[in-house]
Formats: sequence, C-alpha cells, structure tokens
Amino acid sequence: MPSSVLAIDQGTTSSRAVVFDAAYGVKAVAQREFKQHFPRSGWVEHDPQEIWRTVVATVGEALAKAGATAADVAAIGITNQRETTVVWDRDSGTPIHPAIVWQDRRTADACAALARGGAEAAVSKKTGLLLDPYFSATKIAWILDHVEDARSRAEQGKLAFGTIDSFLLWRLTGGRVHATDATNASRTALYNIHAGDWDDELLRLFRVPRAILPEVRDCADEFGVTEPSLFGGAIAIRGIAGDQQAATVGQACFEPGMMKSTFGTGSFALLNTGGEAVRSKNRMLATVAYRLAGKSTYALEGSVFIAGAAVQWLRDGLGVIATAAETGALAAAADPGQSVYLVPAFTGLGAPHWDAEARGAIYGLTRATGPKELARAALEAVCYQTRDLLEAMQRDWRGAEGRDTILRVDGGMVASDWTMQFLADVLGAPVDRPAVLETTSLGAAYLAGMQAGFYKGPAAFSKAWRLQQRFTPAADARTREAKYAGWRDAVARTLTRR
Repeated sequence: MPSSVLAIDQGTTSSRAVVFDAAYGVKAVAQREFKQHFPRSGWVEHDPQEIWRTVVATVGEALAKAGATAADVAAIGITNQRETTVVWDRDSGTPIHPAIVWQDRRTADACAALARGGAEAAVSKKTGLLLDPYFSATKIAWILDHVEDARSRAEQGKLAFGTIDSFLLWRLTGGRVHATDATNASRTALYNIHAGDWDDELLRLFRVPRAILPEVRDCADEFGVTEPSLFGGAIAIRGIAGDQQAATVGQACFEPGMMKSTFGTGSFALLNTGGEAVRSKNRMLATVAYRLAGKSTYALEGSVFIAGAAVQWLRDGLGVIATAAETGALAAAADPGQSVYLVPAFTGLGAPHWDAEARGAIYGLTRATGPKELARAALEAVCYQTRDLLEAMQRDWRGAEGRDTILRVDGGMVASDWTMQFLADVLGAPVDRPAVLETTSLGAAYLAGMQAGFYKGPAAFSKAWRLQQRFTPAADARTREAKYAGWRDAVARTLTRR
C-alpha cells in the first residue's frame, strides 16, 4: 500500500521535492537552486529546461532520502511560482523562448496602453486582477510578437502556453496532458473567475489564441501519470495549485475570514472570502483560493514583489552579509536611534500601489549607517508592506468587521523570530507560526492525497494543523504608528504615480 505523498514545489529561485507521510509529517526534502537571468533592467527570465532538470533531480533525491519507490507514492501534487510564462512547441516540447518570470516588467508600456484605452475595468470585473505586467497575458503576447513565426504557429495550434505547473505536467506525462488548475488560470488575466473558463473577450483584448491554452481543472483532480522511466514507475498526479493558494490550503485557511501570508522571494497575503469574489476598492486582487468538486472558493490577495529577495540583494548584490540567517541578529543589534527605511521597489511596487515604474530607494542614511541598519531596514520593509496589504483587505471585505485579526505565516523568512515579532508589533495583532513550515508543499501534497483517498477531507486536515509559536504585539501603539508613518512617507517619496 502507498505510504507517502510527494509534493513538487517549483519556486522562483529553487525547485524542491518533499515527501510526506500519512500524518502530514515530512519524511524527506531535496532542493536545488537555478540561475536567475536579468537580460535588461526590469527583465527577469528563467531557463525552463534548467527548471525541468532540477525538478527531476530533486524528486529522485527526495524519494531516495525517504527510502521510497514510485509504488510507495499515492500521488504527486504540484505547486509553482505563478504567472511565470512558458510557450513551447507541441511536437518537440521545447520552449521557444526563456520563461518570462512573474517579476518581469517588460510589458509595462503595453499594460499602460490598455489602461489608457479603458480596458482595466472590464479586465478587473472578469478576472479580479489589474492591468499589470505581473500577470501572464501580456507576457504571452510579447513572446508571440517577438519570436519569429510564433504568432502564426500559435494560431495553427502548434504551440502550447502554460504557467510552470502546466509545463511540468506536460513534461511529466510525456506530452499527454496539457492542463492547469483554476488557481493558476486565475492569474493569467485570461480566465473569467466567475464563469470558470477562459474568456473570449479577454483573449481578443490581449491577442492570445485559444488554441495554445491548457484545459482548466479542479485543484484536486486526475492530471495523468508520470512517464515510468522518470522515477522508476508511473505515479499519478492528483493535485495542482499555485504557490500562494497551496500555502492557503497548507495553512488550513478553509473558513471565510482566515488569513495567511507567505514570505518567500516575494510576500503574498490571502484572505479567504468564501463563495464571494470581492471587488476591491483598494487595489487588492480577487483570486481563486481553490476549486474543489467544481466549486470555487475565493480570496482577496495582496502581492509584494520583493520580500526575501531584499535579503538576497544584501547578500549577493551588496555583499554585506554572508547568509540570510545573519539578518535577524544584525537587525537586533542595529542602532535604535537611526530611522532607515528601505523601499524595495527593485521591480516596481505591487499592492496596493501597483506602480510598475517605481524603483528601490533607501531613506535616512547617515555616516553611521552600516550592515546592521540595512539588515533591519530590509526585514522591516517586509512587515510594513504586510500591514499595507492587511489594512486594504480589511477595508474591502465587510466580513472583516468586528473580527480579531490573526495572521498565519509561512515561508523562509518566518524562521526569524526577530522578523515575526516586529511583524506582530507593526500589525498590532498576533502572528501564528505553524509547526510544519513546509506549508506550500503541504498544501499541494494534501490536495493530491485527498484526491487519492490517502488523506481525509478539509475538516480533518484543519484539526491536524498545529501551532509552533504565537508572536503577540509588544510595542506600544505610539511607537508602532510613528514607525509606520515613516514608512508611508518613504513610499510616497518613491512612487512615480502620486
């Protein structure tokens, strides 16, 4: 009998494979980083072939570490960096262009032109999204317009588009399945989240041929089986969800009003709004949180483009730290008399500002400013941006009235006690760190395992969720508001749209 579920967690900077047991415990983890490509200012690309190689390698490594074979795995769940766009040849499976990453801003002018033409209202009404280079639609059009013969081949059905989940599914099944799930589809700006299907009006607006699109399925569904030669036997693929939605599931945020925030390369907060897709008045996004048995549950989402990536910049760009783990201790030792603010708009600002042209800035530098103060500013920036998101969400959703906010957190940055305590302080609300930090992978594994009958339903999964530590606010309100006012002033100085 199968004893495990395998999660493929394909992220922005690395690919991971995690093996879970029947009690949601982690049996083995394997991880490999891959190269980030920055061909021009504001452009970010990945090599899909390298991503594929890291996925195959990490799955093999994780299975070996767990002492498991393909026969021991009840199902595979896939979770992925969302919006990142791949177009490939249907016959060969070869990508026709590097993957354009979600952070990429090359289509900012195209989005601005559509907005000037009055298209944003219709896009937002149908998709819950805004006109921004973040989403896949303009990325697809850019590839079709800039690769020779790509548009004509796409119209003839010779090319296929997919977010990373869809590309991996195609490769894992030997090209037999071209599909995605509703959460990833909802991030393309081509999918009507109310109708639950690709939208012909949006396809015309963004000039994307329907022939290249994948089939949209539930998050827990039958997505085919892997090629036996890959992992020593065929394994059923039974779950797919974009990384932030997978983390929402992994945090057991199944009830309206529950909130989670994931702190990885970027930072993403989701508020479950149940069966209602909320129209935001504060430039938040409405998105599909998950779709099970044909029924969509929705969420309000706020997206921060740079979170952990700011720490990477301190390490790789400035060389002021050797490892990311140093930042918490440095921040704790920083000079409390300095008010240094880092606005990490390296690839523009996301919610609630949506300023694609903004660029990073540091305010409050003095001759005494050093690595400690820069580390503190980088960590604080993530927390300030999270407060921006949560306040906007609470203004948007009437269900938030009278509720006490408790934020469930996950992602690499939450291992820092200093960061989580500052987050609780700046929010003025508790922050819950779960016992299992692999929540994105766990969400994907749970969806696949539930479809396989290996795991029970959401109610049982919710009961199994365990708290590792709750961080409660320790700062007084006056200090909290003064620091946050400094942040808002720094952002106002950085915005190009004032």
